[in-house]
Amino acid sequence: MFQRDYFMRMIEQMTEAVGQVLQLRKERKHEEALEYLDDLLDKQFRLSSKLIRSLSDEDLVKVLTTNGVLETDHLQAIALLLKQEALIYEELGREDETFAANVKALQLFLRLALADAEPTLAEPREQIGELLETLRPYELPISVKRLLMDWHMAEGQYDLAENMLYELLSDQAIWSEEAAGIYKRLLLLTDEELEAGGLPRDEVEQGLASLLAIQDESRKQA
Repeated sequence: MFQRDYFMRMIEQMTEAVGQVLQLRKERKHEEALEYLDDLLDKQFRLSSKLIRSLSDEDLVKVLTTNGVLETDHLQAIALLLKQEALIYEELGREDETFAANVKALQLFLRLALADAEPTLAEPREQIGELLETLRPYELPISVKRLLMDWHMAEGQYDLAENMLYELLSDQAIWSEEAAGIYKRLLLLTDEELEAGGLPRDEVEQGLASLLAIQDESRKQA
């Protein structure tokens, strides 16, 4: 009963917060909206708004993990508020801040999805889809591409995971040995699983063969 009441209060608080931000945006009181979000972040969590923004998504997850249990409701709330912050920055024409807030929100929702978090405040997968569409015109940071690759793998979207793998290889952000290991893991799946994930076995074998050839060539040149 206590946990249910806690979640209901948090849902009400977040609904009220989003409504308040929306009203301030309609009134074009953008700076007031940003101050409101700052104050909310300071009061609702045991972290300051400045610290929340400065911590990486990985460190934020660590801070919000107690005795091995991630406080997914708090992480969802923070991600939702950052998404609202991005909308305010967008209306102010502050593109860098808009991008940074959207990326941070995306990273948090990806980590929530990978943790299979219960959607108490928002459905992480839906939020990821919305944020990816918003960020489509931009080059994503390498850290986000890695999370996306892991998420697509976890979701059984093997063709999309391979796309991210190619991008990471192109960015020289992943070793060919690690990439080959990912292909080898895929080969352990059934034909049906690979087909359902959009990546037939022959394509996996071709990808692995290409990587092994690259490794052989590198050894010869060493």
